[in-house]
Amino acid sequence: MGSSNTAATAVAWLMALFTTALCCGQACAQDAHDLAQLVQNPIARVVSLPFQDNLTFGVGPDHDPQNVLNIQPVVPLRLNADWNMISRAIIPVIYEPAQASGAAATGGLGDSSLALYFSPARPYHSLIWGIGPAFSFATATRRELGQEKFSAGVSAVALTIQGPWLAGALVTEVASVSGVGYRQNVNQMLVQPFVNYNFPRGWYLTSSPIITANWKAAGSQQWTVPVGAGGGRAFRIGKQALNVSMQAFSNVEHAHEAGNWSLRTQFQLLFPK
Repeated sequence: MGSSNTAATAVAWLMALFTTALCCGQACAQDAHDLAQLVQNPIARVVSLPFQDNLTFGVGPDHDPQNVLNIQPVVPLRLNADWNMISRAIIPVIYEPAQASGAAATGGLGDSSLALYFSPARPYHSLIWGIGPAFSFATATRRELGQEKFSAGVSAVALTIQGPWLAGALVTEVASVSGVGYRQNVNQMLVQPFVNYNFPRGWYLTSSPIITANWKAAGSQQWTVPVGAGGGRAFRIGKQALNVSMQAFSNVEHAHEAGNWSLRTQFQLLFPK
């Protein structure tokens, strides 16, 4: 029950920040449009700290809610005049409902991941891209919350900006390298297409579903395919750049006892130069 309350509190906190920011940010940010495009570019040269909360409904045999708060620090590094390296980490804090009748819900830290993107300092025409290694670490505090494997692979991203539109996709593929022998090996893919339409003063519409494939699962259990969209705003309060957004997704394809739909709320601190 404590984990459930914590998850609910986290969601309420993020939604309160979202609502407050929409009201307080009206008079802020002459550069809001530029901030919005920085937010939407996964390999922009800007230090940022997103807190992304994913509340999924209909999980497990009792169709309970699951909550995953992803802490996602992004740190760019200029290697030389021609190349940048952008590190993107994901540290998940999970509330997992009972996965079997009579079992208890659990919560804690999940497996963390890190991707390093090597990206040209100047776009090729209108194309911005990056590619590099990706890793998943067995950092879960409970076995139910992780895979107990160290995995490695590759991640790539490409996007273009055309007027008010920003669109692209991010693809990651990893497979297990080591870990405990009694757990299933890992071979999984993540695809995140993203489409954004930007309005004046930092407002935008967005759709960025996270599509996953577990190649080790049975055919009907491999894919999770969400469809949905939402909106947000980038702005400043004083000198601090912020972004808030909310999206809703319906899982049109998903594994048995996985969630039917989800609500994603994000609060993000940006530190542009």
